[in-house]
Parts: sequence; structure tokens; C-alpha cells
Amino acid sequence: MAPALPRRTLLQAALLGTAAPAMTYAATGRAAAATVPAPSAWTLRPFELKDVELGPGVFAAKRRLMLDHGRGYDVNRLLQVFRAGAGLSTGGAVAPGGWEGLDGEANGNLRGHYTGHFLTMLSQSYASTGDQAYADKIRTMVGALTEVRDALRRDPRVLSVTGRFGTAHENVRGSYQYIDLRAAVLGGAPAITLSAWVKPTHDANWTRVFDFGDNTTRYLYLAARNGSGVPRFAITTGGPGGEQALNGTAALPLDRWSHLAVTISGSTGTLYVNGAAVARNTSMTLNPAALGTLRNNWLGRSNFSADPVFAGALDEFNIWSRALTAAEITALQNDPASATPAGRGDLASYDFSETTGGTFADASGRGLTATLRRTWGGPSHPGFLAAYPETQFIELESMTSGDYTKVWAPYYTAHKILKGLLDAHLATDDDRALDLASGMCDWMHSQLSKLPDATLQRMWGIFSSGEFGGIVETIVDLHSITGRAEHLALAKLFDLDRLIDACAANTDTLDGLHANQHIPIFTGYVRLYDATGETRYLTAAKNFWGMVVPHRMYGIGGTSTAEFWKARGVIAGTISDTNAESCCAYNMLKLSRMLFFHDQDPKYMDYYERALYNQVLGSKQDKADAEKPLVTYFIGLRPGHVRDYTPKQGTTCCEGTGMESATKYQDSVYFKKADSSALYVNLYSPSTLTWSEKGVTVTQTTDYPREQGSTLTVGGGSAAFELKLRVPSWATSGFRVTVNGSAVSGTPAAGSYFTVPSRTWRSGDTIRVTVPFRLRVEKALDDPSLQTLFYGPVNLVGRDASTSHLQVGLYGNAALSGDLLPSLTPVPGRPLHYTLNGVEFAPFHEGTEDPTHAYVRRSEPKVVFGNTDSEVANPAKPDGTTLLDEIWAGAPFANKGALVTRVRSTVNSWVSAGLLSQVDGQKVVTTAQNARYVD
Repeated sequence: MAPALPRRTLLQAALLGTAAPAMTYAATGRAAAATVPAPSAWTLRPFELKDVELGPGVFAAKRRLMLDHGRGYDVNRLLQVFRAGAGLSTGGAVAPGGWEGLDGEANGNLRGHYTGHFLTMLSQSYASTGDQAYADKIRTMVGALTEVRDALRRDPRVLSVTGRFGTAHENVRGSYQYIDLRAAVLGGAPAITLSAWVKPTHDANWTRVFDFGDNTTRYLYLAARNGSGVPRFAITTGGPGGEQALNGTAALPLDRWSHLAVTISGSTGTLYVNGAAVARNTSMTLNPAALGTLRNNWLGRSNFSADPVFAGALDEFNIWSRALTAAEITALQNDPASATPAGRGDLASYDFSETTGGTFADASGRGLTATLRRTWGGPSHPGFLAAYPETQFIELESMTSGDYTKVWAPYYTAHKILKGLLDAHLATDDDRALDLASGMCDWMHSQLSKLPDATLQRMWGIFSSGEFGGIVETIVDLHSITGRAEHLALAKLFDLDRLIDACAANTDTLDGLHANQHIPIFTGYVRLYDATGETRYLTAAKNFWGMVVPHRMYGIGGTSTAEFWKARGVIAGTISDTNAESCCAYNMLKLSRMLFFHDQDPKYMDYYERALYNQVLGSKQDKADAEKPLVTYFIGLRPGHVRDYTPKQGTTCCEGTGMESATKYQDSVYFKKADSSALYVNLYSPSTLTWSEKGVTVTQTTDYPREQGSTLTVGGGSAAFELKLRVPSWATSGFRVTVNGSAVSGTPAAGSYFTVPSRTWRSGDTIRVTVPFRLRVEKALDDPSLQTLFYGPVNLVGRDASTSHLQVGLYGNAALSGDLLPSLTPVPGRPLHYTLNGVEFAPFHEGTEDPTHAYVRRSEPKVVFGNTDSEVANPAKPDGTTLLDEIWAGAPFANKGALVTRVRSTVNSWVSAGLLSQVDGQKVVTTAQNARYVD
């Protein structure tokens, strides 16, 4: 019997027979831009960003800050690391720093990710506004990345710059380039002079001007900077411990030409800097002849692999088979060697006059042509595009544990770039962007399809190094446009089977996992369900969502502590400065949205409102900045925490997703049924929907969440459809809908969608939605006394510098409805701002730098009704439930009498249980009878 084919092989064979879907186009007011076809499995469909225009309000204000940042930012700064990696001119651009550069955390091993985010942000900005400035930036970036990919595919080429004399060659930092000289370059000469003009652009120690050797035992080198930052020449046949050296006295200046020369004659070696002898050793016993013919003869590269490659320009490198005199070296300062008494080097002479190609001619007459090379190997494979070498991806394949200083999530970064390119194509219809994206997937498929399943499973399970973000979602989206079977096969190669199988079985294995490494995986698996029909993907995603919400969710909608999940149900026990990584909220919103397309369970949109109106809005600072997007990494829930809007020097993953969030706030305000028979209003947000298919507009006029409701007005024409209005789960009473002033029949249920039956809507029809707010608390799952305050959808935070939880009582003047708001005092002229016990409470979504308290300690020491104190201590049961808790659990009360009846029955029960004395019980009842209440 023939051996069974692996599951992946069978899948790929099946996929090769799938038909390619046609590319679809959506008409816009600007140009025909491609769209990702909506999966047939979606029972709802989103509108495009261009179809929903935000009106004045908190979302528009936050978005304007981000739009201005993106519009003004020089994208050449982002392209710097890509161009450098390809050996192209960076035009003097300076990378933004932080994670997006060579000097950031973990040696810049995540560089390139932020460029992808920025492309997505620009694409969303252009799709929303039609502002050509964003399209121009997109085209600049796509054009540059196309040049980068082409450069990576070939051998390195000369980068000609202005030299000390004529032209010079520049090794751009990050290009990993060096010049390889022939083995005979030293010629076995016992006496020698080596001379070079250098213009270093970076101050890394141990960068070599030249290094000739066999290994790390037998060599001679000239370092532009030694461990003390000054030039050093050394020669040895016994490794570092046997070096005979010459050390300079001062560091070479950056971005300025300096001349270095070394002479050896007999027992004397001399180091010259700019014509002056700065070091002399008269006890040398080694010279090039003692080393013999050496294998590695390099300009700009060290025989010690950990040493950095020289970054800067090289001009006029000469080697003479004698020691030049001091006068001859002085003469080299002002003229090319060929115009001085010394003449060109007789062993080797390179003036770097080349402006094309990848070799340098030797003018010594010996014909020792030099070749430009990269330390990380030959040209990249077709389709590869990154700001660092393929080795990052290849090394991951043999790793068994994570080490982000060596390999930091290369497929995560690939996802951001891939997503940015796909979004660029969708926004501008630039075929170059689609070609780059498709090529990246071709390269990944060629790389990953060769690996055994066991290797893939190990890779994707490695913390940090194996993180791949939402790459599966983007690959499936790309496949829906290209129809390429290998693209869908590639998406399947990211299956993390143990996670999928556990979640499909509803087995919670999330404790200890890195949160944002796993959340975006599931958006991809939902899309794989759409593409393949394999139900385990969708089942796993739904169950996973339920493991996070509410079991690992903070009140603001965020999740994770120091990027990780702790034990299920532990909220109070994880409060810290590192709660709620902003990327987690971004990805949970995406997952919630996608699940809602399949299953219109209102819980998904309830979560969406919670996280969007609180954490996501609150993660963006309310301040303009041309340099940074000002978005939190960890939002922090520790008492007195001050939000950091420029974390880790900027350009983090969360600032990237924050840029995306702020330019797509409108993407889930409205959905439509797949057959366009119904319009879903998910969020109450000032906005105008242009429903071209129906020939109508729907405009929401509201100051929500400052206003407790919204007015929707139909415009443009007439159309028939059903209207589905979300009733938030917190809207437990008073939700009302009128059409043209007449009440719509039906009983709205909290946590549902209220249906206005299908009718032919005409221009001018008006729908008024009333959504009464009330102040309520949500208790931490593991400590009911630790609570967070909500007024309608808005999380209210105390602004106080104390680092201990604020003690808060809320029953003192509670309304008969159960609304706790009357216990707070409104701040005049500042909607949604209140004071309590001298502390201001304000919306979480305000992006200030005030110290905040998202959670407070509930403290109701006395039984108080209507601000009347009974002078009776508020007793508690062993589980922490107090007498007042049990009384107010019966709210709303129709009138004062209903409340008093509840008080009397509860008191009697507690007296009978021995939890309250008869005398104190009577005081409580009397106080309740005499108090005055807010309705």
C-alpha cells in the first residue's frame, strides 16, 4: 500500500483545482479601486470607508490629529531601513528610531513593521477623504519598495557618492556590504603601507576599515574605532591575545573625511591620522610576510562575525610594498595618490571612481579587481521583501525557543508590510503594490512549503520569534483577489493545530500565552473558514472569543498584563502599569467584527462599543504631533497611572495599530444584510452613510456619547429596507424609537437589535433613537469590591495622584431607578465630568496625561438613603455582599413605597439570619421611609 499523503499535500492538491474568483471593482469618486470580494459565508456586509463620513464629535477630533500626522510625515524616513538594507541611497533620511531603525530594541530586528502600518494608515486616510496627498505618499512608498525588491534580487551595486577626490563608494549602514579583495593583495611584502580615506557615518566600535586574515587567529586589521572609540591597527598570528598594535589618540569625526595610514618597516610600525603620526611601535616582530597568503581580505568587514560592518564612505585605498616616508604621507592629504611623490600603491590601488556595477578596478597594474558583497549571502529569492535579510526567516526554522535579539517575529513584520501593500492596492489600484504583495506570498510559500509540519508547528508556537500576527487574514484576502491556489495553501501553513484543536473543543489553554501573538491568529482562521468551509476554524474562533470576553477582559475592553494572559477570571489580581496592550484591543475589535458578519449575536457589537469608546479612543492622546502618533502601548490600570503616549521611543506595534484605528473609526457604524434588505446601525456616532446601491443617504446627528440618543435622517431618494438598531446591553430601560415622531411598537430588550420593519423610506424621514444612560458599576471577577464605573457606554475614571485605590461610596443618593449618578456632582460646562468626595471623574476616552483610577474600591460603611444616614453600619455576608447591595439589587423601583417594601423584606431576612440586630434593622427601615429620593 502506498503511504498516506500528509494532510498539507492533499490540501494543496485540492486547492490547485479551485477556480480563481474574478477581481471586483468598486466605483469611487476618484478612481476604480479593487475590493476584497465579500465571502459568501458572511450574512452581513460592511460598507467601504468612503461610504461613511464622520460628523463632528470625539471620533472626528481624534481622527483629525492622525490625519494631520500622516499627511505631514516624511515617508522617506520610513523607507530608510528598506533602502539601506538593499544598498540603495537613503538620501540622508533618518529613520524614526525606536523599533523602526537599526539602533532600537533588539538591534532593530522588527524594522519594517511600522512602514506597513503607515501604508495602511495612508490607505485608509485616502479611502476616507480622497485627499491626493495620501495617495502621493502611497505611490512614493510603493515605488521605493519596488526598487528595494529589485535591488535585493541582484548582487550589490556601487553606491557612488562625492569623495575626497572625485567619487567614493558608500556602504550604507544596514546594507551589510563590504568589499572583497583578492587573496594576493598583500603580495607577501615584509614592508608595507596601507592608506585609506574614510568618512564614517556611525560610531559603532570595532568597525573595520580593512581586515585581512584567515580567521580570528591570523590577521591584520585597521579598525576605525576600537573598544575605546579610537583607531587601532593590529597584526597577529595568535589571536587577540597576541596582537601587536597601534592605537590612535582621538575618535574620528562622523560625516567628515579622515585619512588613515599604517606603515611597517623592520621592527617599526606607525599609525598616521590625517598626516600626523599618532602611534609608533618599535618592537614589532610581525609583518604581512609572516602571515602568508590570507583567505579573507576585506574592506569594511571584520573576521570577527559579531563586529559591525563599516558604515560610511571609502575613497583612495592604496597598498605599497614599502613604508612611505612621513613626507609622502603628508602629501597624500591634499592630492590623489597618483599626483603625489608616492604614486599609486604598487600592490593595490582603488580610487572608487565607478558609478555602476558591483566591482572596483585595481589601478596598481596587478589587475586585482575587487568585488562588492553582502555579509548575509547572495541575492534574495524571488518575491522577498523586507528591511532585513532572509536570514531572519531562515534562522527561525531551527529555533526551539525564542530570542528576539536574534530573531524577532519576521513573519509578523512580513504581515504588516503585506497588509500595507494590499491596502495600498485597494485604495489606489496601484498594480505595483499588488505585485509586491503577491510576490511576498510566493516567496513565503516557496520557503514554508518545504518544511515538515512538525517544524511549522514548533515555529508558530515559539514566543515572540514565531509570532506572525494577522498574516493569515491578509493572505486569504490576497487570494480572494488573485485566485492563486498557492496563496490559499500558504495561509494553511500557518495552522497552529494545538491552539485550533483546543479552542474548537472549547478547552481553555490561554493561561500564560502571549495575548497579541494569538488574538490576530483567529481573524485569519475565520477567513480560512470563509475560504475552505472547515468549521473547526470558525468554532475555534468563537470559543476563543468567549475565553477572553469576559474572563480576561478589563472594563475598558482591553486584555493582557505585560503582554500575557494570566489565569482565567483574574482581574483584580493583575492590575498594574502594564495592563491592556493597545494592540490587543485593536485585534479583538477586528475579531468581534468578523464574527458578527457570521453570527449577529449582539454581544460582539456590545464588546465593540466598549473597547472602541473607551480603550481605543483613550489610547490616543488629544494632542497634535508631527513626529509621533501619540498612542499608548500599555494603557495601564494601576491606581494613579499616567498614560505614556510615546512608549519605547515610539514606532511600536501599538502605535502602528493606533494609527490604523484612528483612520477607520467609522468602519463598523453600519452594516447591511447580504441581500441589502436591512441596515444595521451598530454604533451611535455622528456620521453620514452613502448607500449607493439604494440611492439614499442616512445621516446620524448626535453628540453621543455626550447625548443620550441619536437622530437618523434619510436623504437622497427612496428605498425599502428594514432598520436594525442596536440596543446596548447596558440600556436596561427607556430605549425608545420614533419614526417621523410616531413611536415604533415593540419592546426593546437590552443586548439585542430593535427592528423597525421594512418600509419604503423617503427623503426627509427621521428616526429618533433614545438611549437613556445610567451610572452603573462592573465588578472585578475575582474581587467584587474592586469596581469600575460606567455611565452608559462611557467608562469614568477618577483623576487623582494617589497610588492606592480610591474608596468610593455610591448608594448614598441612588435614584429609585437604581441609577447611581445622583451620588456624583456634575461639573458645570463639562459634559460627562463629575466630582465625588473631591475627586474628579472623567471619561476614559479623554487622552490626557492625568493620573487616573480606572478601578475604585467600593466602600459603603454606613446605610444611607437619599443622603440620609441611618447611623447603622452596613453589614456584609461572608461572600462580601452587603445589606445595601441586596436592597439595591431590586431596582428599579416604581416608587418610594416599592423601595421601602424591598428594604423591609431585606432587613427582616438579615435579622432572621443574625446578620443585623432588630434595633438597627428598624433604624434602617425608618431612614428609608423618611428619605427623599431622585426618581
